[in-house]
Amino acid sequence: MAVRQNLCMSPCNLCPRECGVKRNEGEIGYCQSDSRIFVARAALHRWEEPCISGKGGSGTVFFSGCNLRCVYCQNHEIASGGAGKPVTVERLAKIFLELQEKGAENINLVTPDHYVTAVAEAVLRAKDQGLFLPIVYNGSGYEKPETIRSLAGIADIFLTDFKYMDAALAGKLSQAPDYPEVAKRALAEMVNITRSKHAVADLSGLAVDITQAVTPCFGENGMLRRGVIVRHLVLPGHKKNAKDVIRYVHETYGDSVILSIMNQYTPVSGIVERTDCKELYRKVTRREYEAVVDYAIGLGVKNALIQEGDTAKESFVPAFDGEGV
Repeated sequence: MAVRQNLCMSPCNLCPRECGVKRNEGEIGYCQSDSRIFVARAALHRWEEPCISGKGGSGTVFFSGCNLRCVYCQNHEIASGGAGKPVTVERLAKIFLELQEKGAENINLVTPDHYVTAVAEAVLRAKDQGLFLPIVYNGSGYEKPETIRSLAGIADIFLTDFKYMDAALAGKLSQAPDYPEVAKRALAEMVNITRSKHAVADLSGLAVDITQAVTPCFGENGMLRRGVIVRHLVLPGHKKNAKDVIRYVHETYGDSVILSIMNQYTPVSGIVERTDCKELYRKVTRREYEAVVDYAIGLGVKNALIQEGDTAKESFVPAFDGEGV
């Protein structure tokens, strides 16, 4: 199987930034990466959505670097490109297989978009060597449609953020005022891929006519096998943005995608230095979060995941210590 190549790393046009640097010659892109693949952690992760983590844990591979500049980033240690170890395509394929041997429910690729062609190659190599787990593409939503389209036959599940419907807010908090329109186009491609005949054909050995199967598609154990989860992290002081995101996703896709409405925002160290976003100095209140959830229920959203209790803890962020790399 060959990945369609209309994307280029040098000069780089992999993401909406299209910064054009020559990564193959050692130049660093907006994503803080050159041509080498950097991985900060590869381990079983039990803090994703229940239908992703399951009992065994998600085989999560955290890639270093990111094309956003979110002032509240929980993974800032690796998003800045400062943490991680370089790995080859061959080694990355082995990492996938090692996670499978440890009992992972899936292979979960976290922020892989700036390495997308190499990651896709590693997935195909691993499949040739016996990888059978679903592949989860876990991204920020700030991705080109061409990037997503190239993943037909590679990704089975898209676990994507949809952060903003407010362009001004996206510009202030993530330096990406075009985020809403970019995320809309990317999400459309994700939905198309998971509904198409290019989706994964082997659902753990079950004979399934994927051209007729509806999404999302779950296995007998309740684990998601194919489909799209749209995450929205509710930010303090920004209920309207949250409601606008939920309304757009639901009105556009109904219950063919799963909404994950998250209340785990935690102020990061250094956020108080940003005097233009003082609302982010605190956690989301229960009243704010419940108002957003009630709004979703009022819209008729049925296919959704919500969080209960005090989830806004830094313990949700693993140690990026090179485990499994």
